[in-house]
Amino acid sequence: MTHRVHPYAHRLGIIRDWKSRWFGTLKGQYQEFLKTDVLLREFLEKRLRGMYVDTVEMERNQNIYRIIIKTARPGMVIGRSGEGSTKLKAEILAKIQKAKLTMPREVRVDIEEVKDPESHSAIVAYMIAEGLEKRLPFRRVMKQAMEKTMQSKGVLGIKVTLSGRLGGAEMGRVESLRLGQVPLQTLRADIDFAREKAYLSYGVVGVKVWIYRGEIFNDKAKN
Repeated sequence: MTHRVHPYAHRLGIIRDWKSRWFGTLKGQYQEFLKTDVLLREFLEKRLRGMYVDTVEMERNQNIYRIIIKTARPGMVIGRSGEGSTKLKAEILAKIQKAKLTMPREVRVDIEEVKDPESHSAIVAYMIAEGLEKRLPFRRVMKQAMEKTMQSKGVLGIKVTLSGRLGGAEMGRVESLRLGQVPLQTLRADIDFAREKAYLSYGVVGVKVWIYRGEIFNDKAKN
């Protein structure tokens, strides 16, 4: 058996916080809350593809359900005079009603801008997938994205893996490139990880990106 583990899950409770945060959960509600979060994440992943979204976080209490969308291009999500965000909120409510799930009284959709998008793995992974979908040579796409990322402030290393029918070859294969250091086993290492898919005429190519942004120390370690 392999010893692979998701870099985000590996650091939960150490340097990472949960992407879904619930307050005041009653007994018997866990299953429904989890179903709502999973359903909306899957919907938003498809709905916001191409809008350079980094993460979708959810906060819930007894009265308010807050969805925080962090994106490099907030204007694409918000739209002219807020039309895009209003439409998105209506679609989210319709999705919940169709699934017959109970919701708090108020649903909020907040859109936050991501600074230094090239240092966030989800955005870099989408940029690589976008380049592959434009039929550009896969090695050139990988190298250009990695060089851009390494120029970003605070980035110390990046690793990119592509898998599938690269270049339209008959047989699928895996190609990896790395710049700098990516210490996956160091728990205080700030590793940002993302998966993405490039949809091509001859099949799907998988993209994985790891970005190392230095080590995080708590206040006790600094003293």
